[in-house]
Amino acid sequence: MSTEIQEMPEQGEIILATVTKVMDHGAYVTLDEYDDIQGFLHISEIAPGWIRSVNRFVKDGEKKVLLVKKVKAGDIDLSLKQVSKDQKKRKLKEVKKFEKGKTLLQNVQDKTKLSDEEIEEIEDKIYTKFDSVYDAFMEIARNGIVTIKELKLTKKTTTAIEDICSKIKLPSVEIRGIMEITNNKSDGVEIIKKTLLDVIKKDSTLDITYLGAPKYRISITSEDFKSAEKSLKPIIQEIQTNIEKKKGSFKFTREDSKKTREN
Repeated sequence: MSTEIQEMPEQGEIILATVTKVMDHGAYVTLDEYDDIQGFLHISEIAPGWIRSVNRFVKDGEKKVLLVKKVKAGDIDLSLKQVSKDQKKRKLKEVKKFEKGKTLLQNVQDKTKLSDEEIEEIEDKIYTKFDSVYDAFMEIARNGIVTIKELKLTKKTTTAIEDICSKIKLPSVEIRGIMEITNNKSDGVEIIKKTLLDVIKKDSTLDITYLGAPKYRISITSEDFKSAEKSLKPIIQEIQTNIEKKKGSFKFTREDSKKTREN
C-alpha cells in the first residue's frame, strides 16, 4: 500500500482540467497539473441560469479552465461559470509558457545528452531566478548568456542554451503612421530629406519609407506597445519641430499596429 501523499489544489486556485465523463448532473474532470487527480463540475457551476443539457457546455476530452471551489476529504468541487475571461486568458497563457519551457529543456537535453536528473537540476536552478523556464530563455535571447551566469551551469549546458536562444525569434510590435510633409522653399526637398535622415541615424529600430509626395510612412519596432509608443513620440515631435522651423508643414496620421509572435 502506497503512503505517498498526493498534492492537491487550493481553494480559489485557477486550474486546467480535462473533461473525462459528462453526465446529466455535471461532469467529472482530471486536473492536468495535479497528476490527473479527479474533480467534479456540478451542473449548477457550469453556466448561469437553467441548463437543459450539460453537453452543450462541456464535452468529453475538452480542456477547461476551472476555479477550485472546495477541497475536502479528497473531493474537489469545481466551477466553470465563476472563471472570468481574464482569468481564463492568463491561465492558458501560463500553460502555454510552461509547455514551451518543457520543449526548450528537451532541446537542451537533446544537444547535451544529459540525464533526466541533470535536466531537472538545471530546471530547479532556473526557477531560483525566473518565474518560468520560458521566461529565462526569452531573457537570454534578449540579453545574452550572461543573464544566467550566477546559476553556475556547466560550459556544455550554457553553450547549448546559448545556441538554442540564438534561434529564438523574439516577440515584437511595430507601430506606424503616415507623415505628410511639404516645404515650398527652393531647397524644400533637401530640408525634408536631411530632417528624416537625421532621425533615422539615431534609432536602428526606426524605418521611414517614401510613399510619394507628400507622404512618408514611419514605423518603429519594439518588444511591446508601451516602449514603442515612448520611442516614437519624441521622434515625431522632432521631425515636426524641424520641418515647421524651416517654414514647412507637417501632419501625422496613425496606422494600425502590428504584432509578431515568438517561435
